[in-house]
Amino acid sequence: MGSTRAWNALFLGIGIGVVIALVTVTTVVGRRPGGRLSDFLSSLHIDNQQPTVVREIQQLDRLETVVYSAEKLITGQRESRYVPTFLIGDRLLLIVHGEVTAGVDMRKIQSSDVHVDGRSVRLTLPAAEIFSTRVDNQRTRVYSRDTGVFSSVDPQLESEVRRTGEMEIREAAMQEGIVQTAESNARAALSALLKNFGFEHVEMIERN
Repeated sequence: MGSTRAWNALFLGIGIGVVIALVTVTTVVGRRPGGRLSDFLSSLHIDNQQPTVVREIQQLDRLETVVYSAEKLITGQRESRYVPTFLIGDRLLLIVHGEVTAGVDMRKIQSSDVHVDGRSVRLTLPAAEIFSTRVDNQRTRVYSRDTGVFSSVDPQLESEVRRTGEMEIREAAMQEGIVQTAESNARAALSALLKNFGFEHVEMIERN
């Protein structure tokens, strides 16, 4: 577990932030506290034999390489078919802030996925995937709420709107290509790592 934290600390921070409207996509590929990534990697002296390379890659655990952040204005309501909403109804506008994290699960790497030939290495990568989608409750806020004269606030309505917002933010991240970005970032990070292991030629292919 300690080794996993150390490697995850290594892959937290070479980042690109792109802001488009209310959407932020952040690339995450590690920063080691107290020093630059290049300084840390240059200090590594790792046996570049195949079993060792497999073990070190697996210890990267879930390699998070991109975080997509967005805000969505989501509407939810309760109404009657027969009575006007201003009398009996509950309408909510919620600004939902959420984050989607994606990367490559390096725990899925098998011995057959790593082929070492002298100073060359070929790595078959697992497919990139979305690891998590979450709503940031501290940054999510009610924009407006209208409750009918004879109605009370429905405590379940806000929870339903939050879930809708979470699904829409995940869908938006997928449409923006978060999985493809996660794969590209993982390739770049792993290529740099393997070259610092002493390999001169690094080839990476995606698992079918």
